[in-house]
Amino acid sequence: QVQLVESGGGSVQSGGSLRLSCAASGYSGYYKAWFRQAPGNEREGVAVIYPNGRTYYADSMKDRFTISQDNAKNTLYLQMSSLKPEDTAMYYCAAGRSPWGGIFVPSQYTVWGQGTQVTVSN
Repeated sequence: QVQLVESGGGSVQSGGSLRLSCAASGYSGYYKAWFRQAPGNEREGVAVIYPNGRTYYADSMKDRFTISQDNAKNTLYLQMSSLKPEDTAMYYCAAGRSPWGGIFVPSQYTVWGQGTQVTVSN
């Protein structure tokens, strides 16, 4: 019942859009986040949504990405637009109960999805 499964990744051209989904059954009331990791890079926080619906974004993603959730469908989304080659990475959804150590700190999240690849070409 408790699981996270990402989908929606793919290849797009620079400037294009993509929407990622994360099936997140069993995590109502949890903080949810999107992270990404490119080869050779640290895992990087992208966006976070609080149980009350407040959203937060990394500076480089703000105004281009939108995190949202559909509680009825137990699904988390990441709508991405104006994509750049540097957005190329594996994207992961995650859930945590109380990320007091920092909402963009991977270790604060207890459950992770398997990741979905996003590739942005010039």
